[in-house]
Amino acid sequence: MAQIGHPAAAIRAHEELFSYWASLRGEAPVPARGRLDPRDMTRLLPTVSLTEVLPGEAIDFRIRLAGTALYGVYGREITGRKLGEVYNSAAEDYWRDELGRIVRDRRPGVGVHNMAWRGASHLSLVWIRLPLSTKGAEVDMILGYDALIGSMAAAATGIRPAA
Repeated sequence: MAQIGHPAAAIRAHEELFSYWASLRGEAPVPARGRLDPRDMTRLLPTVSLTEVLPGEAIDFRIRLAGTALYGVYGREITGRKLGEVYNSAAEDYWRDELGRIVRDRRPGVGVHNMAWRGASHLSLVWIRLPLSTKGAEVDMILGYDALIGSMAAAATGIRPAA
């Protein structure tokens, strides 16, 4: 699993990314994807993601970019994969609903998602997703930041050191 953080640090990172996103928005309902500059968020990059909105009858999503620390969260590289290739069906439904709401409402989303689908119910992902556009006001990309929180003590194997 990836490095586990403190909830307060996760919230501060969310606030930092949200402020940056809001500064890019200006008067537009949704910031332009082209205005993002990785140099402006270097501290956050290890767990930043960009998710592409795939148009069609049934909206779908593909992770276009996943920070290096997300490999530890998902146990593999997720860049280039669609939701159904990353999550089991319950987690896929959760993310499809959350991301769909962000696209439809053109507003940020934030939440907590338990990692039980990965066999780690003692861990949760505190996430924020921020809509972006490459074509005006239409949301076709979503900027994300994830922080893993929880307790490794809950994952103890039962093996104890000799006294």
